[in-house]
Amino acid sequence: MTDSETRPDPSVDGIRAMLMRGGTSKGLYLLATDLPTDTAERDDLLLRVMGSPDPRQIDGVGGAHPLTSKVAVVSPSSDPRADIDYLFLQVAVDQPLVSDRQNCGNLLSGVGPFAVERGLIPAPVTPDAAEVSVRIRMVNTDGVATAVFRVEGGRPVYSGDTAIAGVPGTASPVRLDFEDTAGSSCGALLPTGSVVDTIAGTRVTCIDNGMPVIVVAAEELGLAGDEECATLEADHSLRTRLEEVRLAAGPLMNLGDVAGTTVPKLTIVSPPRSGGSLTTRTFIPHRCHDAIGVLGAVSVATAALLPGSTAHPFLDAGAAPEGVIRLEHPTGVFDATVEVDPHSSPPTVHRSGIIRTARKLFDGVAFPRAR
Repeated sequence: MTDSETRPDPSVDGIRAMLMRGGTSKGLYLLATDLPTDTAERDDLLLRVMGSPDPRQIDGVGGAHPLTSKVAVVSPSSDPRADIDYLFLQVAVDQPLVSDRQNCGNLLSGVGPFAVERGLIPAPVTPDAAEVSVRIRMVNTDGVATAVFRVEGGRPVYSGDTAIAGVPGTASPVRLDFEDTAGSSCGALLPTGSVVDTIAGTRVTCIDNGMPVIVVAAEELGLAGDEECATLEADHSLRTRLEEVRLAAGPLMNLGDVAGTTVPKLTIVSPPRSGGSLTTRTFIPHRCHDAIGVLGAVSVATAALLPGSTAHPFLDAGAAPEGVIRLEHPTGVFDATVEVDPHSSPPTVHRSGIIRTARKLFDGVAFPRAR
């Protein structure tokens, strides 16, 4: 007997869900116990909740963009390294696809607060604000991150004075420290074994420090590197070339056939324009990101620290405090803290971390369309 035969019908009874902004993304946060255990049934339910496939996701809660069509599935962890398990699912907008092939560091910033909201993590019930530290296993890659955030009266604090580019206003900070992210998807920090490769006629650096990314210099593509996203998306020949590179790189990065997946991402790099360390434009993989993803930023920052990479020539190492790489993107800057030994063989990542914010948008019951 399947879940669908024993569980209440979500299209009638709904499914408990919380919509949160995590970093520069927005997604639906759910407890694993509220979802079918069968993967096909779960994915079918999420497509109906989000309103996919439809370019506007008009009949669901998705936001008609990959950055707002995301899902975090949270549960207690049986792994001694962690308190909470977090499975990230990318729901395609205009295709009936749900992918678990990557992490999402932006939604990760809301996982700790959500776990407190749902009672999975006890929080001190004190009149004054206190910090809570939650160890989170990122199920997609088996990596572990520690989230540190404020609580007050046993509940997460969402208001604060921390600003991140791409998000209006300010909010309470969430510090994320990553462990063992190097090679978490591809098996190695440099999955091809080289700092630089020529793939589909294009010189690139393939790297995975939490997110598989192909890094290419803007000049290699005949670009300045600071073009608007709309301009880049409208360039059909550019997008065709980028996809040729991505498809050819997939097997070389130990990802296999990536035609139907959202990884690897592709980031175009060039010199900084506004006092940062580097300018970036990222495709995810076919839409140009208005900012840059968390783990993608960590991977690109790591590439910039490796002599001989496609990003290293553009790095202004004095543009930020030591250990911080300030990545310029279309809506501002992203600071990634990376410590790497580029001279070891292979290069060794000692630490990666970032500051994000998150905010609860609504909590209630979502009603998927009927099958």
